[in-house]
Amino acid sequence: MTGWLAMRPMHLRAFALGMSVSAAALAQVEQGIYTCIDGKGRRLTSDRPIAECNDREQQQLNPSGTVRRRITPPPTAQELAAQEERARREAEERARVAEEKRRDRALLIRYPNKETHDRERVAAFRQVDEVIAAAQRRIVELTTQRKKLDTEMEFYIKDPSKAPATLRRQVDENTHSMQAQQRFISDQEQEKRRIAGRFDEELAKLRQLWQLAAAPAQTATPSAAMR
Repeated sequence: MTGWLAMRPMHLRAFALGMSVSAAALAQVEQGIYTCIDGKGRRLTSDRPIAECNDREQQQLNPSGTVRRRITPPPTAQELAAQEERARREAEERARVAEEKRRDRALLIRYPNKETHDRERVAAFRQVDEVIAAAQRRIVELTTQRKKLDTEMEFYIKDPSKAPATLRRQVDENTHSMQAQQRFISDQEQEKRRIAGRFDEELAKLRQLWQLAAAPAQTATPSAAMR
């Protein structure tokens, strides 16, 4: 007879014992040896993770003594907070880069060439200039009105308090309106400077975007760049 049926009881026990030893050896190989240096400087060794080294690195060794893997301790609360802060900053940076790319695409679509950008720049200044011109016309009207009021106030030059209340109120309103128009013109001049700065900044960015957009075409048709 062959196989299991041919084995005598003694042979069966020996076979079972050999299988048990092999299984234990295999488990030892799978589990490995753990080693570390604890807080007191002692090197500890065990067949399982070492509790005394939970706060520091441990090494799991192969039966040959080589390092199978390194086990790092779990992060502390301070380290976790630092990791979260680092992740937050990285997420913000990714969002900033994505938003910048989106704005660049929109800018390039809006201004495919310098001529388009120049036309809009001129239109923006023209709109502000028209508003300033209207304020200046209003100042001319107020100046003419003030001359008439001053002529009437000449009768009360020695004692302006004797002038009629209506006349004094008209003089005050004229003064306030004149000041308001002058402030308005000053604000519009500042707006023109802001517009100029915005278009200058856009143009500097657009020059880069136009160059990048033209690069693939120049690479595809090198003869076009020579013409």
